[in-house]
Amino acid sequence: MPFSIKQPAYRIETPRTVIRCYHPRDAPLLEQGVQESLDHLKKWMPWAHSEPEPMEMKVAQLRLFRSRFDMDEEYIFGIFNPEETRLIGGTGFHPRVGPEAVEIGYWIHVDYINKGYATEITGALTKIALEKYKFARVEIHCDPLNLASASIPRKINYVHEATLKGRSSDERGQLRDSMIWSITKEEYAESIAKSQKIEAFDVVGKKISFS
Repeated sequence: MPFSIKQPAYRIETPRTVIRCYHPRDAPLLEQGVQESLDHLKKWMPWAHSEPEPMEMKVAQLRLFRSRFDMDEEYIFGIFNPEETRLIGGTGFHPRVGPEAVEIGYWIHVDYINKGYATEITGALTKIALEKYKFARVEIHCDPLNLASASIPRKINYVHEATLKGRSSDERGQLRDSMIWSITKEEYAESIAKSQKIEAFDVVGKKISFS
């Protein structure tokens, strides 16, 4: 079911990153970023076990991401350095957690972990989801063994609602537990994300107001 968002952000700028809709020409940066982080990603991301992929598959993947973005089906972003010469990771808004809610997912390049990037990026998306898009709830799901990933929602004042048994599976089909974190508008009022400095722009580059 498509999002009912009137002015989706195609580009988000934080103090250290550019978070934007992918373009097929980003395929070389995506390939480089994934390959450099492959050992790190394979621990937690089942999709990483299909790597390496031919460049044409990366192009096709980014074309799909872009088409789903334009159709308001799913907003998947690349995370870039300010010069947009290197991929820092990936993130996105996923419409799979019920009405008036959205899930944020993320992965970070191995060179950028433990430097606050995931918190900065997730805080920015949380701010947009609750202030601009007016969702009632935002969720983050992660493996309970992924302590680094679980620390991100905790820092942003998300609440650990539950750990669900056998909710997802790894690349071998073995079941994994999943932690469910959520934040509402009331909890967001006490979050560091609320004071985070960001700028967001729509598909034609017009700045999006948060007033």
